[in-house]
Amino acid sequence: MATRDGTSPNPDTPVVRIRDLVFRRGDRTILDGVNIDIPKGGIVAFMGPSGVGKTTILRLISGQLRPDSGTVEINGHLISSMSDRELHHFRRNIGVLLQDGALFTDLTVFENIATPVREHTDLPEALVRRLVMSKLNAVGLGGIEYRMPHELSGGMARRVAFARAVVLDPDIMLYDEPMTGLDPIAVSTIRTLMRETNDALGQTSVVVSHNVTQVRQFADYCYIIASGRIAGEGNPEELAASIEPRVDQFMNGKVEGPIPFHYEPPGAPWGLLD
Repeated sequence: MATRDGTSPNPDTPVVRIRDLVFRRGDRTILDGVNIDIPKGGIVAFMGPSGVGKTTILRLISGQLRPDSGTVEINGHLISSMSDRELHHFRRNIGVLLQDGALFTDLTVFENIATPVREHTDLPEALVRRLVMSKLNAVGLGGIEYRMPHELSGGMARRVAFARAVVLDPDIMLYDEPMTGLDPIAVSTIRTLMRETNDALGQTSVVVSHNVTQVRQFADYCYIIASGRIAGEGNPEELAASIEPRVDQFMNGKVEGPIPFHYEPPGAPWGLLD
């Protein structure tokens, strides 16, 4: 897998290594024997229909969820067996941008971005301010540090959330539908910030997205998830040309195919889902 700048991360040393992963919710198996390698330095996207476990994978990588079986490793560290204290320390190097931004509604923009700095470091206030303002300027929003979240547009709020996610220059960035609900200019802004930040800091980025068009513009490698398993993987161009029925249906937006439109509850008699 080559990154967009032409460099090639070493495939023998994945930053994230998932093996034989099984995750269930009650009687329903969400992920069933999934194997994933994410090498250093690229942007890897997880795509697939709603409800197949894409966001669940992000939560397993960050340690918010534990697998029923199998392993999740980051840089050789077994995330799936860490204690809560170990996870708290380890998450210092993981940034997360949620779909809605998840800003703290009762804190100013400045305090939102400063929160992870204060939680994970003992920097003096002058350095905290310098760090926060540098990130705010980097996303083009210098001068709004005293606004409240309700005073921001959707695109501005997403950029503030981005600044908060990268304020500690994490090694790994996790993005959950980062462009959903944004206008075309905001989408282009977030996409550019993701790419430039990833390459400038040598990060590894993992993105969940439904937007096939956007993924084809920023991702180096993609996994398609369907029916609890990896239906296909490769760069966006390879997947767009795939003849695997589930990959072809999703990448090309076909109504007819093995991926059903209707949801079948467990035990329902209609046989809509495999």
